[in-house]
Amino acid sequence: MAPQRFREQFDQIQRSMPDIPLAMGPDDSAEFFYEKGVVLARDGEEARLVEDTVRDHFTAMAGLTPDHVRRASPETNRTGITRIQVGDPGEGDRSGDLTVANALRSLRTVEGRARRRLISRNHVVSIAVNACPGDEPVPVPIGEPPNPAAAQTEYDAGTAVGVLVIDTGLMHDYRSCSLLAHADGDAQVRERDDDGVLQQYVGHGTFIAGLVAAVAPNTDVTVLGTLNDAGAILESELGEKLFEAVDRDGWPEVLSLSAGTSNGRTDGLLGVQAFMEELREQRTLLVAAAGNNASATPFWPAAYADLPGWENSVLSVGALRGDGEFGACFSNHGGWVKAYAPGERLTSAFTGFQTPVPYIYQHSTYDDCRYGFGYACTCQYPRHNGVLSEPGEAPAKPDQVMFEGYAQWSGTSFATPVVAGLVASYMTAHKERDPREARKQLLAANTEYAEVRGAHVPALLPPTWRPVSVDPPAGGA
Repeated sequence: MAPQRFREQFDQIQRSMPDIPLAMGPDDSAEFFYEKGVVLARDGEEARLVEDTVRDHFTAMAGLTPDHVRRASPETNRTGITRIQVGDPGEGDRSGDLTVANALRSLRTVEGRARRRLISRNHVVSIAVNACPGDEPVPVPIGEPPNPAAAQTEYDAGTAVGVLVIDTGLMHDYRSCSLLAHADGDAQVRERDDDGVLQQYVGHGTFIAGLVAAVAPNTDVTVLGTLNDAGAILESELGEKLFEAVDRDGWPEVLSLSAGTSNGRTDGLLGVQAFMEELREQRTLLVAAAGNNASATPFWPAAYADLPGWENSVLSVGALRGDGEFGACFSNHGGWVKAYAPGERLTSAFTGFQTPVPYIYQHSTYDDCRYGFGYACTCQYPRHNGVLSEPGEAPAKPDQVMFEGYAQWSGTSFATPVVAGLVASYMTAHKERDPREARKQLLAANTEYAEVRGAHVPALLPPTWRPVSVDPPAGGA
């Protein structure tokens, strides 16, 4: 059974995609979201094989009609992927789609002969704050510096490292933040609701840009608004958007992506496979978030870092807790996560630099860590009441705060740009123009380690980062 917060995020993402019915997967579990009634296949002969096999399978099953099986998108697209409708997306509820499950099942024998995947769900790729968000941004006092603080490196347009951030865009007042003097990109989609209150997840791209710029001031940071106002996009669309980004501006030196999904598999995402194969042939280094489900299940595209052929082109990043000594309670983990960086209670650019902006908390903090950790994690502190209540709890009056520039926030979403910044900083300091070689040298030179679930892992700690206490605040508040 999916936990309540996973369902709440599902509702938020579904509202952001009103014309695309979604379901939870694989069966009302807290693992991933996907498009109902549709599967993905490679163009050409494979798509036709999928259509024919699924149609024959459905014909033999009561209650299903082969008329539902048809192309849902044209074959001609850069990703080489076709959406195939296998059922009525309007039928059933959000707890799973049996027609999609049956379509996948019908290809298992054929896939075994072909020795590669022929069919996939069309997953929702979303920002890695959390599949069930345990942390929302917190205002910081005016005058408190960012954490990591801005490194003392001069900006030089001739040598600046290009960092492309695929995210939610930039807040309207980002240029009022000195950290973002050399940032550019798309505007954040709809910042406030009709009452002028900040919407959930906005400012995510701005916060990330601030972290990159603080760790590596000699960067040209571009933030694209590829993800919608809930920080989500369909897998099939993400592949196209990634190609559009590099076609428009060229392949960057570093590509920072704080979004992804699990899919119950160990061989990647079909919808972005063509992009990942082209990435492998470029110089670009993809730095990708490992996700925040406290799980060892591969999270894509970060987990490409563990697949043969992508070892040098993808760096997957998990989050450390505030003191940098252990993994954060929410961070995904496992051998496919290749590095960890501070990801708990970081301070970066947000919004309200010109005029204070209100925010109402959506989730209440817990009395105990929901993952069973014993330190003062972001599940518990800072304390606040939210609009949404766990089942059986009496709703409390939600807390409202005002943002006036900087915010504190947690997630592998934010450990990721820290590492992207460290790679860029290394390139500047060592006059290294190859980001993949910089990644290799940075990891080889690293002497810091942390403990994550019993394993000793590389801990990449920016010189200007200040550890944050993991002890409960006095009085427990």
